[in-house]
Amino acid sequence: MVGKILSILRSFACAQDDVKFMRHPELDATHVALCDSVGSYYRHWYRAFTLAEVLVTLGIIGVVSAMTVPTLMQNYQRQSYVTQLHKVYNELSQALLRYQTDKNAINFKEAGLSGSEAYTEFQKNYFKVVQDCGTTQTPCFASSYKKMSGSSTNFKCKYGCMSLASGAAIGGYGNGTNGVYEIVVDVNGQKGPNIFGRDAFTMYIYTAQNVIDDLALKNPDDMNDSTWDSESSVPLTQDQREKNFQRACQGDAKPGEWHGCFGKILNDNWQMNY
Repeated sequence: MVGKILSILRSFACAQDDVKFMRHPELDATHVALCDSVGSYYRHWYRAFTLAEVLVTLGIIGVVSAMTVPTLMQNYQRQSYVTQLHKVYNELSQALLRYQTDKNAINFKEAGLSGSEAYTEFQKNYFKVVQDCGTTQTPCFASSYKKMSGSSTNFKCKYGCMSLASGAAIGGYGNGTNGVYEIVVDVNGQKGPNIFGRDAFTMYIYTAQNVIDDLALKNPDDMNDSTWDSESSVPLTQDQREKNFQRACQGDAKPGEWHGCFGKILNDNWQMNY
């Protein structure tokens, strides 16, 4: 034990002043050489950085963190919205398949999915509903929504407005009598940001084709023509979805159009890259 204590003291002395330590007559040549080595080692580590250097380094780390952390958090939040949207999409797909099977039909239309009343009953029977708001948007959905640009939109739930066990809100807008249902979704219910394209989306059920996709327009390049194309070949092409995104999701020309964001996410393999 005494030997270990002396060894520690000698090492400390070397770190402080190995020159003086080597002058001690009681040390033999081995100890002097060891002292020289230990002193060099400790000086290397304990005298590597000055206080100014440490402060500069910490400052750089702080600046880099301030620049990168918000972006990382933003990307995480966006992917969280997509994950929740994907969950609602899967729930809807599975519910429609069960509905069709129970009705022994070849497609959703033949199964009887037409009109607002039929869709409302479908949701009640095939989803885990925790609150039924009927034809009232709130409190299942928020009272108002905006686009990503900050402008107002007429995004609304008109019937079958319900809160699900997952925390999402889902309901109908277009009534499906033309073979296309417009389904409105808020992946986190009333919670913010209540922005179309972030936590709020529309999906379209093509009842004759058994497809869930974005909206097919007859003339997507004509901003004055909002005619739905219920006979369109679905799924939509990537080009159709991209035009929808630029026209209605990213664009501000028509507050009454809120399609396009869901198709963009499908194009980008369930990523929110906008």
